[in-house]
Amino acid sequence: MAGFASQIEGRVATLSAKLQAHLERTAGVAADLAPRHGVDVERARLGSLAHDVAKAMPREELLRQAARFQLPVNMVERNNPGLLHGPVGAELLKNEDGIEDQSICEAVCWHTFAHPDLDDLGKVVFLADKLDPAKIKRYPFQPHLLEVARDDLDQAVLEFVTWQIAAVMAAGKMVHPLMVEARNHLIAAGINTPAGNPA
Repeated sequence: MAGFASQIEGRVATLSAKLQAHLERTAGVAADLAPRHGVDVERARLGSLAHDVAKAMPREELLRQAARFQLPVNMVERNNPGLLHGPVGAELLKNEDGIEDQSICEAVCWHTFAHPDLDDLGKVVFLADKLDPAKIKRYPFQPHLLEVARDDLDQAVLEFVTWQIAAVMAAGKMVHPLMVEARNHLIAAGINTPAGNPA
């Protein structure tokens, strides 16, 4: 793990100070959540540090990289190429940095909108990104979400995606299909839907 840790940390070091600060805060949240759910803390830290390695790429570059890696680009992503920073980031880690940890790469790939097959490491990274304390204005329900996440990752993911889908729809924007699939998967698994937005 030490080998690819240096690869991830080296790539993160090339990012802006603002983005690095977000990644460090996310890693701190992940370090809190991971041991509560039997997730390796160091892998959760690395996944959190790596999740936004392609965040600063311009829209055109994200589309170019998606084509380079032969990634499928759906209508929502073509309309908002910024959503590709997770999948593109995961491919950069695999193909340029030699990261072979599938769970870390999947956590990076799906951290924006979740995925039906996300494992616990991926759920920790997904939630840690949303629970960055600097995002409290965007997600005023953070205190409730953190409380739920410390107890039940599936419940926390379901509550977040339910609220986020409602917010995106209320804004008249397109909902990413994977977020809908992730929500449906969790409901089918028997996870209880939230009664309402606690904010």
